Amino acid sequence: MNLSPKLLTLFAAVALLTSCSKSSDEPQTNGPRLIFKFKFDSTQVRLGNLGQPSTIADGNAAQSPKFNSMSSHYIELAPTAFTKLGAGTVLFHAAETTQGGENAIDFSKNKAVGNGETFFSIPLNEVKTGTYEWLRVSLAYQNYDIVIKNKNPLDPTKTITASGTLASFIGFNTYIGSFSIKNTSITLNANKKQGFWAFEVINQNFSGDASATTVVNPIESTSPIPKGSCVVTGAFDNKLIITGQETKDLVVEVSLSTNKSFEWKEVVKDGYFQPDAGEIVQDMGVRGMIPRIK
Repeated sequence: MNLSPKLLTLFAAVALLTSCSKSSDEPQTNGPRLIFKFKFDSTQVRLGNLGQPSTIADGNAAQSPKFNSMSSHYIELAPTAFTKLGAGTVLFHAAETTQGGENAIDFSKNKAVGNGETFFSIPLNEVKTGTYEWLRVSLAYQNYDIVIKNKNPLDPTKTITASGTLASFIGFNTYIGSFSIKNTSITLNANKKQGFWAFEVINQNFSGDASATTVVNPIESTSPIPKGSCVVTGAFDNKLIITGQETKDLVVEVSLSTNKSFEWKEVVKDGYFQPDAGEIVQDMGVRGMIPRIK
């Protein structure tokens, strides 16, 4: 499902009114900054939508991908578990477009970064002072490597194990002109809803749609997110306190659980993803987020 018009209007208004909506590509200013960096952790606890420990569904299999990059669409600091989405301190809202019809993330302006890299920073003097217990990050795009079994193109009677690369669009709606998976590229010039993916193996590609995308929100009962969004919510390991008197950078490591985050419906029950056997992608959502103040 798409984000509701009411929420889209709220996001747009907040993004326009706040002076904090600046991308990490903008010129650096003097003074300490609040810096966010991704960490991809395949050993972090695997959670379901409501923040509870989650196992693999019967009939499915999953693996922990090797992540290459990730991008974000929206960043918000929430003081408490009762802070409604959009009512906290919004730091960033990525570019959107209606070029494909409905409002969508503009993929051409959405920057993906790797493990340990900064995906957003802002001068601390532009962040509202206060104490924050929760971080909300809307994820937009992920690119990672997975292992599959596939028919040998030189001998279709045999199967081989190969590494392939998956480009996965998990934002609410994304306008995609063209994109590269690894060595191959695809041109769409169209909107794609959450769950669209494209996979490359042995320099060949194909695409499809996942039936679900896990979006972890442990405070769903008090601060829900719209269906079809990818606003992942996580509690700071220690509360983030902004006093306005900071003299050095504050770095937040945003640790994302990639623990068996790529899940598929098995046809051949051997624990390998085999698309040519009719196995289909079930879920591509990250399995939790822990923001740590470094």
